[in-house]
Amino acid sequence: MNNVIDLDNKYLTGKCLAAMPGIGDERFDRSLIYICSHTKDGAMGFVVNKKIKEFSFTDLANQLPISHLKPIVPMDLYQGGPLEKIRGFVLHSVDYLKQDSVIIDQNIAVSSSIDILTDIATGIGPRDNLIALGYASWQPHQLENEIINNTWLVVPSSTELVFRTKDEDKWKRAIETLGIDINRLSDFSGRA
Repeated sequence: MNNVIDLDNKYLTGKCLAAMPGIGDERFDRSLIYICSHTKDGAMGFVVNKKIKEFSFTDLANQLPISHLKPIVPMDLYQGGPLEKIRGFVLHSVDYLKQDSVIIDQNIAVSSSIDILTDIATGIGPRDNLIALGYASWQPHQLENEIINNTWLVVPSSTELVFRTKDEDKWKRAIETLGIDINRLSDFSGRA
């Protein structure tokens, strides 16, 4: 199974981006994005702190060919990003790996098959998981330029932050890991 990203050239792969106040794009206001891939060709990741309110995992499972032998455990779905909002991805712990799983770092992988959704629905899926519809991506050098222009803060990721922190606290906690008081951040970005 050749599903491990080249860790020697991973750029920001496996890190998180915390949106700066005043980002100027309401889709990313106070967002925390887990970066699954960052290379010279661009970047891709998932917003991990914005729940979808209009649609649930049960709704999704009822639209897919998933066996309903047991009641489906209620779970949230996340707005993974503004691109391909009907495409589903699962960020998950590496205790669960299938042929389509791509290992991002030592703790987190991503899968997109119906098998993982079936396993989650039946209670035999990964210990930690987050189901995202859609994703965010950047063209070559676009993310680097946005970071230079103070649009994003790069923060370390952890399974605790991505999977176990309350969604409303993820953005603040991520910034605090850098030793920054969010009350001192300006709503205006730019460089001095």
